[in-house]
Amino acid sequence: MDLLNTLVDKGLRRELPTREEALAVLATSDDDLLDVVAAAGKVRRHWFGRRVKLNYLVNLKSGLCPEDCSYCSQRLGSEAGILKYTWLKPDEASQAAAAGLAGGAKRVCLVASGRGPTDRDVDRVSQTIKAIKEENEGVEVCACLGLLSDGQAERLREAGADAYNHNLNTSESTYGDITTTHTYADRVDTVQKAHAAGLSPCSGLIAGMGESDEDLVDVVFSLRELDPDSVPVNFLIPFEGTPLAKEWNLTPQRCLRILAMVRFVCPDVEVRIAGGREVHLRTMQPLALNLANSIFLGDYLTSEGQAGKADLEMIADAGFEVEGAEQVTLPEHRAGGGCHEGAAAGCHEGGTGGCHESAGVCGSAPAEPAGEPVAANEPRTDLVAVRRRGAGTDLAPNA
Repeated sequence: MDLLNTLVDKGLRRELPTREEALAVLATSDDDLLDVVAAAGKVRRHWFGRRVKLNYLVNLKSGLCPEDCSYCSQRLGSEAGILKYTWLKPDEASQAAAAGLAGGAKRVCLVASGRGPTDRDVDRVSQTIKAIKEENEGVEVCACLGLLSDGQAERLREAGADAYNHNLNTSESTYGDITTTHTYADRVDTVQKAHAAGLSPCSGLIAGMGESDEDLVDVVFSLRELDPDSVPVNFLIPFEGTPLAKEWNLTPQRCLRILAMVRFVCPDVEVRIAGGREVHLRTMQPLALNLANSIFLGDYLTSEGQAGKADLEMIADAGFEVEGAEQVTLPEHRAGGGCHEGAAAGCHEGGTGGCHESAGVCGSAPAEPAGEPVAANEPRTDLVAVRRRGAGTDLAPNA
């Protein structure tokens, strides 16, 4: 297919595809899907080999958020039966992080619900970062605390944070349809503050909220312009008790096409399969490793994920290897930091570093029950399980 040959050539050169080419990837048929995956896989392997980076989430503060993000189980007015607790103490957060690191994670993502941190919150998270780094030499720490005020990113960097995550989530033109308590511009501003402070930029999206192909291409092109080091791709978990509970718009094939499009548009960045992979990719998760070079290990913020042991087996069975702590994730031209030389998109201050935000749209997947098979286009509410273990509980975490 001429389209795929063109996209591979552009990806190897870090050249930005056209919008029409990106839209064409999303419009490919199921008959062409394996060809799409194989083509995007060439780009992924060129920049990242067969390595898979593992990240681990620690939910520092769950629920109780004043924002009205429609996708979020922690939102104002949410009736989802999630865990709700206030800030973990630094030693509690460090113990939670240790489970993920023991499972093979090299980055810990510290997430807290809320509009944004107070200065006291920044002090609290700074103490937590120091506690984790004292116990775990070489660990990467990403903070994800919402909208930042002036000077807060610098303070997190001084405390030892390596990265800051803040997702754009969807296109600018439709952002007001999912959130009214802050703006798309607010999110861009926080991404820029974090990058300017020297934090590794990470910013991503949520697919499956009823958006169009054009919306998906818009947000990924906007991310390319922000030039993040990593792009988490979340797939909406329609939690009961949230406004988007009925939005079951994704199939495994659709998810693979979205990941392929992201890889072609952002060829040399860390593309992370984030919340919802177990719910929407399901048995196609191993195939998605040909497109993304990073995943979250174990559970998410407010929902349960695949068992950590199963994650590791999946990576090995698919012929990939877990990226070691001593290995550098990014290609050499990115690993040095600063503005990235680049493709057609200009160099802008960018996002943050690793986790998907306090939204709680994060995926879940208890073991699939025996019985009659479920039709591919049927809502899989049976795969949405609220997290009841790990941080904020007395039960051992999943890692």
